[in-house]
Amino acid sequence: MKRAIILAAVLLCMPVFAAQAQPAPSATEVLATMERVADWQLAHPSSHATTEWTQAAGYAGMMALANLSKGPRYREAVRSMGEANAWKAGPRTYHADDLAVGQTYEALYVFYKDPKIIAPLRERLDFILATPSKVQSLDFQQKYDQVSELWSWCDSLFMAPPVWVEMSAITGDPRYREFAIKDWWRTTDFLYDPAEHLYYRDSTYFNRREANGQKVFWSRGNGWVMAGLVRVLDALPPQDPSRPRFEKLYRDMAQAALKAQQPDGLWHASLLDPQSYPLKETSGSGFFTYALAWGVNHKLLDRAEYEPAVVRAWSALVACVDKDGKLTHVQPIGSDPKSFAEDSTEVYGVGAFLLAGSEVYRIAEKGKH
Repeated sequence: MKRAIILAAVLLCMPVFAAQAQPAPSATEVLATMERVADWQLAHPSSHATTEWTQAAGYAGMMALANLSKGPRYREAVRSMGEANAWKAGPRTYHADDLAVGQTYEALYVFYKDPKIIAPLRERLDFILATPSKVQSLDFQQKYDQVSELWSWCDSLFMAPPVWVEMSAITGDPRYREFAIKDWWRTTDFLYDPAEHLYYRDSTYFNRREANGQKVFWSRGNGWVMAGLVRVLDALPPQDPSRPRFEKLYRDMAQAALKAQQPDGLWHASLLDPQSYPLKETSGSGFFTYALAWGVNHKLLDRAEYEPAVVRAWSALVACVDKDGKLTHVQPIGSDPKSFAEDSTEVYGVGAFLLAGSEVYRIAEKGKH
């Protein structure tokens, strides 16, 4: 009798699950949406300085789109930015945020093969190698102009390490890669919670708790880490001895991200207390979608387990694009979960969306075969 009741309950639930399944988008649909969002951003340029981390994330997304789009306008728009900057990084020598734009310079170099594109960036990295920061501690209680010379906050793992590893791939000089690997694991040993498989934003969050008693793990902060992780893996040689450790970290974080995904397909601002932050949030969600879709495409994640989550996430992200192409529900600049206006947008949110779309596009392309 009990078995019959359980079976009946399962059968009753089956249509509900089927109704919730999201159809996979076509590659054409994905690309069209990416272009619509990118066109809105180009028509409404950010007021942030063109070497800032905010813009750097946007450029990374634009370059991902440029590699898929038939038209040259996205790559040309980004190249114009680089030329206007004289191919220089941000002004703070050691600050990870001011190196982030280098990811785009490197991507443009790979396309154009013009040495002047990466020359100032390489000069900056060489200076850091020759004159490393004297700061030793990652403790965020220090003066900011000291602690920010190291990768002492989790976002920095998107900003700087991919620049260093890609420079090594471009030049063949292993010193850049070795520097990035050493500092990545120094930051990870300090900020990563091995029980939750998530990163604290910085050391000031170690003892903070959410309203439900859970630890504070910020969605976009961990999205930054996962996006940085896949970009490092993209540039890391297959035979590099550190690769298995990076891949394990990636898989562990992917499991945590999958667990934290909400029924609406997105990740709310707080990963372990989503009920306290019920608003949709697209910047962290965009980075998670990008990272998980990348793992499916590179066969590091089980397709049957993760692809449905990616499809749900992409559908939810697209639903946050208004009729003009503006991406909404982007949490403003900050360092922890907060409430914000539903129509809020930012260029880094657009970058995350475009990066996500570039990998969802590849999933859709593979689905045709």
